[in-house]
Amino acid sequence: MAVKDLLEGKKLLIVDDEPDVLETLEELLSMCNLVKAHSFNEAKERLESEYFDMAILDIMGVDGYELLEIANTRKVIAVMLTAHALSPEDTVKSYKEGAASYIPKEEMTNIVTFLNDILEAKEKGKNFWWRWYDRLASYYDHKFGADWQEHDKDFWNKFPHYI
Repeated sequence: MAVKDLLEGKKLLIVDDEPDVLETLEELLSMCNLVKAHSFNEAKERLESEYFDMAILDIMGVDGYELLEIANTRKVIAVMLTAHALSPEDTVKSYKEGAASYIPKEEMTNIVTFLNDILEAKEKGKNFWWRWYDRLASYYDHKFGADWQEHDKDFWNKFPHYI
């Protein structure tokens, strides 16, 4: 199965207050049926009134965690995308609050791979985060130092690396 096959035709809500981020996502996810939202209110209205297979939510500029709560209520797979809120602590928060992944905007060019990992996990009945560590641990090592997991050892010791 080709990498893009799982995303083909999926309806995604992409939410960010930065037009260039939305444009980049639109280019990268051209195989999907995309709906863009530039603000919290626009995204909230869409989430509450339309069906989506997935939502990509900016954290900072559009109250991403509140949108995550709405997405969870509507059973929409939600991915957190961030630059300014990027931290191991917010990664843990995203996991605990029900996000399917937490992706740094610096890694946005790999969004197709990350989303396919999530859809593959769904098909196989695995934890959505099953490949997150493999894909992003080295990025976190570089960004935050090799001890970035020390802030919440209990969480990371139980993290579903290979589930």
